[in-house]
Amino acid sequence: MKKAIYAAGLLFAGFLLGWFVFSFVAGPGFIRGGRIGTAPAGGISQAKESGDFVRIVKAVSPSVVNISSQRVASESVGEPGGDSNTSSGSGDRSGQSLGSGVIVSPEGYIITNDHVIEGADHITVTLLDNRSYEAKVIGTDPKTDLALLKIDASGLPAVKWGDSDSLQVGQFVLAIGNPFSLSHTVTMGIISAVGRANVGIADYEDFIQTDAAINPGNSGGPLVDEDGDVIGINTAIFSRSGSFQGIGFAVPSNMVLDIMGQLKARGKVIRGWVGITMQELTPELAEKFGMVMPRGVLVSDVARGGPAWRAGLRRGDIIDRFGGRPVPSPAVLKNLVAETSPGRRVSIGVFRRRHEFRLSAKVAELPADLSARVFTPMRREAPMSVFSGLGVMDLTRDISLQLGLPEGEKGVVVANVDDGSPAGENGIRRGDVIEEIERRPVRSLAEFNAMVSRLYAGEKSVILLVNRDGKRSYVLLRRN
Repeated sequence: MKKAIYAAGLLFAGFLLGWFVFSFVAGPGFIRGGRIGTAPAGGISQAKESGDFVRIVKAVSPSVVNISSQRVASESVGEPGGDSNTSSGSGDRSGQSLGSGVIVSPEGYIITNDHVIEGADHITVTLLDNRSYEAKVIGTDPKTDLALLKIDASGLPAVKWGDSDSLQVGQFVLAIGNPFSLSHTVTMGIISAVGRANVGIADYEDFIQTDAAINPGNSGGPLVDEDGDVIGINTAIFSRSGSFQGIGFAVPSNMVLDIMGQLKARGKVIRGWVGITMQELTPELAEKFGMVMPRGVLVSDVARGGPAWRAGLRRGDIIDRFGGRPVPSPAVLKNLVAETSPGRRVSIGVFRRRHEFRLSAKVAELPADLSARVFTPMRREAPMSVFSGLGVMDLTRDISLQLGLPEGEKGVVVANVDDGSPAGENGIRRGDVIEEIERRPVRSLAEFNAMVSRLYAGEKSVILLVNRDGKRSYVLLRRN
């Protein structure tokens, strides 16, 4: 009995001693990888050690520069400044825009945002060691909001580039830049999303979204991954206050490298073009076009005589692959076409009337005159048609000219749309031209009324081809 009591006492004493040693030596912590370690700040046990972030910042910061661009204009012009403005006492006014940039080669090439240096008369680049240089513009690309600069220096620390195609949502990133003129500020966050498009920032979008704090002055600075590689160029924020509200956007590194290479080689960007207008393929539209599971993008128009037209692509086709790569959205296809070198022949996967096949198109260069037409609102009313709340009228030559449409265009013009009507709720606007109903051409008001009256008998939804400002798209009109 005494031996049992003695053994229990030794066991309890050993437990107390072990607890005391663990608490005193290790302190509050966690066990990771078979060893005792202190939990990182914020309680994120899988985060990189703070020493790694310090190493990354020390390695990348010398490649991050401050960019100051000055614009000089007469008072009568009233040219706006950038992030901050100063005024001179003379008849001219000087505006100053502050931003960031990244050294991309030891020879002094620097990438930044186009909006940082847009319209600038003088551009000054300041390095981490406070050396300043006048910079010249090698080339700009407003369609991606990127610009390439050059300073007269050599032996500069250039960044390493990462592969933006391999990014994962949730991985840690650092943003480095000069927000509010606070030089070389570092913020940390994660990748919130990839492939963001239709944001309205640039013509060609494939943004990385991050919650790393980005503010005015960060534009043009790097977004860096856990290995110290630049995986994006910080470009814009989503904000109602003008300052960071948790959503920032960066141009992905692979797009930057492509644009940068072209700007360095020829001072401009040449993009591919096949001559199609496309739109999102919704489940409802897919059903109308005979596809069970939505896959690809819907072709709403094809430029007559263009590369796609010559290849055999037609309005109403569904494209699911381009050059062997899947196209889940119009933004992805738009970027794939733009990145294709003019003159190259590519394979296009097409779905048409429940059949799949492939076409071969020779990509052309994007024409410089592809600009949106200016829309002039109509001022004439028309009697109501048989579609509840929708009024249409014949498309005359005068109305075609007013809408900027080519001579000979056929269809009916939407003269009025009642609030709460099926047409209004499905996006039909005054001035739209309806060219097809259920993929059959409409050439006059009489044809429109006859086709609609026949459809009323059983159809619950109707697909229309609508021409708005010279751009065609399919609209699914659901009945009440």
